[in-house]
Amino acid sequence: MIRTMNIEAIERGIGRSWTEVEEFLASIDAKDKSHKEIAQALQDAGLAKDWWAQSATVAFEQLIGRRVPGQDCDGRFQTSASKTVAGTMDEARDKWLALIGAAEDFSGVGISRGPELSETVKWRYWRCGLADGSRVNVNIYEKAPGKSALSLQHEKLETPEQLDHWKSFWKATLSGLS
Repeated sequence: MIRTMNIEAIERGIGRSWTEVEEFLASIDAKDKSHKEIAQALQDAGLAKDWWAQSATVAFEQLIGRRVPGQDCDGRFQTSASKTVAGTMDEARDKWLALIGAAEDFSGVGISRGPELSETVKWRYWRCGLADGSRVNVNIYEKAPGKSALSLQHEKLETPEQLDHWKSFWKATLSGLS
């Protein structure tokens, strides 16, 4: 089950009480504003910066019933899973590629686009589209010397039920990495 945003973590991250955030949001009629407008207002007021403004906005939207856990601004859903493995980013990417092999589908849903590989100095990427219109992104980065993290995101899911299925599927898949 996907959890709601952690209010205590947001309070620690922004250094303010949730009550203070809620009072501010009420004062600007945030219920009538878009996600982008709320996050920007939090930043402009100095209540939260960048990622924390986004997190506080999502928490607010969940609390007022505008979205459910795992739901994006566009009404679709996404889930994620991650795993840290020994090795460089390239070695981690090679482990991922060996794990999935020449897969033509994931959990019975065919690959419709890709997979595509790309890289930057600090990141390695693997991406594919699935036949149901969803998208899978694997982002690999160096977590510490000799350790790399694989962060998998499955986006554009249509229902909350798909969240539970894909979260379990990807966690089980990533458990095959060493």
